[in-house]
Amino acid sequence: MALRSLLFVPADSPRKLARALGVGADALLIDLEDSVAASAKAGARESAREFLAQARRDGVSAKLFVRVNALDSGLTDADLDAVMRAAPDAILLPKCAAGRDVQHLSAKLGVREAENDLMDGITGIMAIATETAASLFSLGSYAGASRRLTALTWGAEDLSAELGSLSTRDAVGVYTGPYSLARNLTLAGAVAADVAPIDTVYANFRDAAGFARECAEAARDGFTGKMAIHPDQVAVINAAFTPSAEALARAEKIVAAFAQKPEAGVLSVDGEMLDRPHLKRAERLLARAG
Repeated sequence: MALRSLLFVPADSPRKLARALGVGADALLIDLEDSVAASAKAGARESAREFLAQARRDGVSAKLFVRVNALDSGLTDADLDAVMRAAPDAILLPKCAAGRDVQHLSAKLGVREAENDLMDGITGIMAIATETAASLFSLGSYAGASRRLTALTWGAEDLSAELGSLSTRDAVGVYTGPYSLARNLTLAGAVAADVAPIDTVYANFRDAAGFARECAEAARDGFTGKMAIHPDQVAVINAAFTPSAEALARAEKIVAAFAQKPEAGVLSVDGEMLDRPHLKRAERLLARAG
């Protein structure tokens, strides 16, 4: 099954790391960037490495990603030197400007995989692709950038700081134009690159109704998962991004109908005329469900 819920956890908090293992997230995003103060970076790297190593020994089922510091921060190499010894499943790259940054990170990972006797290419990359103004013009550059690339996601807060926006949302909580654009471009860029489109966080974790609505809208639009900043958000995300039994049954019926008539361009299923785009959508839904 595709990754639905991806929970951010500060790497410098052993208590939060331990708690995160029991909330049902499909992936943990062990954070060395925004949630860790500059003075705590070194300790956070060691804490992340120890957590990864222990999780491997314990057979933890959740995927384990590490958000490193941005390539232009001067901290990325130290982050990778620490955590790659414990073989994370993927690296989450913030402030990614274009596909070339994915290629740059891929080269760094290749070196460290060799140094740590890891299989070449085993470490994936997930990129946060909208945190600068310039990055919005590069969402089409990820297709073919690297075989390591598994997902694209987006972020609003760093982008808002660069644009000088007073808010990312309007009075009723809907994203304003620039951030709706960033979201839509990320979805299109991920699909064009044939990787998972992951929706961004919902910061107001006490707004349960607004969060549930945003999860449902993201799943409706084509995102396959969403990042979380609080453990209480995980169950809501998992429910929103798990196809219902009814949706899966209908998708199977559509696929079966076209399989019976492979030359058909249009056919009827339960009285509804369906064409090839409906077949493709049904196949994608079934693929997400594994």
